[in-house]
Amino acid sequence: MSDYDKKAVGERIRSRRKALGISQEDFAERVGRVPKFCADIERGQTGMSIETMLSICSLLKMSPNQLLLGSSDKTKHYDETELIVNALNQCTEKQRKDAYALLRLFLTAIR
Repeated sequence: MSDYDKKAVGERIRSRRKALGISQEDFAERVGRVPKFCADIERGQTGMSIETMLSICSLLKMSPNQLLLGSSDKTKHYDETELIVNALNQCTEKQRKDAYALLRLFLTAIR
């Protein structure tokens, strides 16, 4: 059985939060905890309850295994499609339409 590595878990949380473009303040608000507590989790200075872990997993679109154990190959690879969809879900309808127009323009230009 492997030990619970709070620092590694905190690094995974911070990395994923930043990749999704979520500020520390917004992250804390959305998981229902105070910012200092969330910062302590990210630094690996404190553990978390199962409820907090599940809230974090839901927000960051990670399984508990991904959060606690990381990927088996130790790479920091995230599915870019998932990140794009998550970013678009946080946009207004107009922003989504503009992003789609830009993406079409970009894809047309590289052909």
